[in-house]
Amino acid sequence: MKRLLAVSGVIALALVAAASASAQNFTGFYFGGYVGGSVNSSVAQTTTVSPIGGYFATTSPAAIATAGHMAFGPTNITGGGQVGWNFRFGHFIVGPEVDFGSSRMNVTASSTAIYPCCSPTTFTVNQSAKTRGLFTARARAGWAFGPLFLYGTGGVGLTNINYQEFFTDTFENATENGGAHVDKAGWVVGGGAEIALSHHFSMKGEFIYSNFGTLTSTSTNLATSFLDGIVPSGFPTITLWPQNPFTHTLTLTQKIGRFGVNFRF
Repeated sequence: MKRLLAVSGVIALALVAAASASAQNFTGFYFGGYVGGSVNSSVAQTTTVSPIGGYFATTSPAAIATAGHMAFGPTNITGGGQVGWNFRFGHFIVGPEVDFGSSRMNVTASSTAIYPCCSPTTFTVNQSAKTRGLFTARARAGWAFGPLFLYGTGGVGLTNINYQEFFTDTFENATENGGAHVDKAGWVVGGGAEIALSHHFSMKGEFIYSNFGTLTSTSTNLATSFLDGIVPSGFPTITLWPQNPFTHTLTLTQKIGRFGVNFRF
């Protein structure tokens, strides 16, 4: 174990020495932090069906789909850190970078509409979406012009999404809920510029576009009960309608602008 630690220490010192010798030309290991802002674009959609013998009239699913379409466009502040390593071939620079930080979206919307079949009874669709972080693993590649490094970047991203939906109505006190709370992978692309401020420090500005595709979930827990609380003899207190499944989808993209500082040994 001691020999392994000694060898590991020698290797670490060699890597630091190599990075220090090449820090002025953007090569080697670096780490740093960033702050910025994110413009999120998210669309939530709730739909259902009306099979024969089900709860809904044939005109209800279209009305529910219209009310269940909600677009969100919130902005939020982001911040975190990054680590990476650059390799240089003449003026061409390429290398991997990993960043991790906070990117918090928190949106809620509600829509109420009248059943086309059964006015004045109504239904309501509530939907919410939250994100709690952003991780990316990307390649950076570009050209150095003296102290200026211009680059493009692309790779994979990961964020935590909590999407929830809740349906109610005033016809038979119907309730249903669905959604998902998962870590969702996607892809990211972008570009930026980094300028050397000194032997060890540099500053960068970059734009990142992330796309996490579509999150989909299905629920079969639609239930109804008597509004006045008086249950006729022979009728169940709660009636379940699994033949009326609900489908829930959420899309998420982000446009992120951020500034950062890197330190090279």
